Amino acid sequence: MTFGGFTGAAGPMQIGAELQKAGDRRGTLRRFKRYLGGFRAPIAGIALLIVVEVALTSYAPRMLQVAVDAMAAFLNGGLPLPDARRAVAAAMVVALALFVVGWAANAVARWQMVGVGQGILSNIRRDVFAKVHVLSMGYFDSIQAGDLVSRMANDTSVVDRVLRMGAIRMFQSFLQVIGILVAMLALSWRMALVSFVVLPAMMWLTWYFSRKARVAFRRTRQTMGEVSSHLERNIVGVREIQAFGRERANAGEFRRANAANRDANVTAETITAAFAPTLDVLAVIAIAVVLLWGGFLEGRDLVTIGVLVAFVQYVRRFFMPMRSISVLWANIQSGIAGMERIFELLDDDRVAAEPAAPAALPGGPGRVELRGVSFAYVPDTPVLRGVDLTVEAGTMVALVGPTGAGKTTILALLQRLYDPTDGRILLDGRDVAELRRSQVRQVLGVVTQEPYLFAGSVADNIRYGRLSASDAEVREAAERARADRFIRGLPDEYDTVLTEGARNLSRGQQQLLAIARALIVDPRILMLDEATASIDTRTERLIQQGLQELLRDRTSIVVAHRLSTVEAADLIAVIDAGRIVQRGVHRELARRPGLYRDLYRSQFRAAAPDGAASGTPIPR
Repeated sequence: MTFGGFTGAAGPMQIGAELQKAGDRRGTLRRFKRYLGGFRAPIAGIALLIVVEVALTSYAPRMLQVAVDAMAAFLNGGLPLPDARRAVAAAMVVALALFVVGWAANAVARWQMVGVGQGILSNIRRDVFAKVHVLSMGYFDSIQAGDLVSRMANDTSVVDRVLRMGAIRMFQSFLQVIGILVAMLALSWRMALVSFVVLPAMMWLTWYFSRKARVAFRRTRQTMGEVSSHLERNIVGVREIQAFGRERANAGEFRRANAANRDANVTAETITAAFAPTLDVLAVIAIAVVLLWGGFLEGRDLVTIGVLVAFVQYVRRFFMPMRSISVLWANIQSGIAGMERIFELLDDDRVAAEPAAPAALPGGPGRVELRGVSFAYVPDTPVLRGVDLTVEAGTMVALVGPTGAGKTTILALLQRLYDPTDGRILLDGRDVAELRRSQVRQVLGVVTQEPYLFAGSVADNIRYGRLSASDAEVREAAERARADRFIRGLPDEYDTVLTEGARNLSRGQQQLLAIARALIVDPRILMLDEATASIDTRTERLIQQGLQELLRDRTSIVVAHRLSTVEAADLIAVIDAGRIVQRGVHRELARRPGLYRDLYRSQFRAAAPDGAASGTPIPR
């Protein structure tokens, strides 16, 4: 489903396909262990503290047995009252000490785990952020921005919750189960074996519910990504949405995505909620069995009444960590689902390829050559077909043609946002495939039709390409771009803070700042992708004055939008269906039959009868 050019939410079959690729849980956990490697010492300390806490609290019910047996001995006349009181008091003091020391060990372990969890989370976010910056443009062409943000924010936060709130309690609960089992066997193996009759059912239920929970929580992460994508698209495109009256339709699509996320969470929580009552039923059954069997054994003097009371406490305590495990396991399933999505991103092989041994950046004047360049965004659907083009150093080449001809794609290939499917691109005689992308971009300056300005001051946005630029250099670049005048009219001039995307500026003002940003880099090669498309004719004249100085003795490749740009070009390359169908200068191409003359006659002749520059656009 699409709206306003945006992709809608995935359908049930699409989400189902994602769930089938949930991955292998053991592999995910093995991957996660690598992040634990740098925290072995604090984790070992935490584990030791938990072992101490569990050992102490697991022994506490034995003190109840001592107290009950002492009182039973007194009631049966086998123990004087003062001795019984002393025995009970001593048992209670020891039990209290056990609980206090155990509580302190648990508190320190939790405090330590906060630091470990935040450290691991920081490393995961560092790796995700680094990965995003080396992924090829092909990856970003195939994923919704909101889903990517959801992986970086929501999924990592789920992992953080599991680390901080679940890891210690899960380990603690497992140890408690083991400690209680050992204590029960030591207290009375006859009663312990009878109590264990419910264990097979408990283990099967745990396996069954955990499997269901994992799939359910995977779906919650997927649908949360869809909700984030809808939010991101509607916030970014709010102007277009209101302009085309799409508020109600988009609200409906968001409701459907939001409902899918709600249903996924309800399903996951229902599975989780169903587990605890099931365990409660098993606990009641186990206690009933213990009372019946314990009463039988006590009647034959095989166990004492204190042992029976202690056993009831152990059975109750046994199901408490099992219940915690059920809840924590559901949270861990959610965390594993989040980890899987994070590792899917980290494992994606659509990485921008770099040479193993990059060559030195050539120091030439900026000659660019395309030799037999072909390219396809989608296999078997070529956008460029065998393009040959030479841009001599210090000259301006204008790319002209209808929409979808491949003009902007050529600029993207020159920036190495993509690599050619076939052919070579040479920079001063050096194949750009032999250079790192960062090397290529050192010599390029780019101004797009819709530049992106970041939240921050005007000055920071201008110096974005060269952070070391001084305030004086920033002002000089703004003056050359003819942006200084409007900047000085802003509330805080160069310190005025822009919103994300600079929505508090007009399109023309945004473009002027983008040109100043390119100027401050002082690039060897300048690429303008319809850089004056959003600017009125008066503003364009100001920019053209600055560009004349900028373009002097500098290689420039321009996607032509205005007649003035076409007329000033040293070479015009007319592109149609991914091929250069004509090349030459304006005067000769305007007279020669072909696509350029058709474009000129349909767009320029009426607007510029005397041959003067006009603001009439060539269609892209």
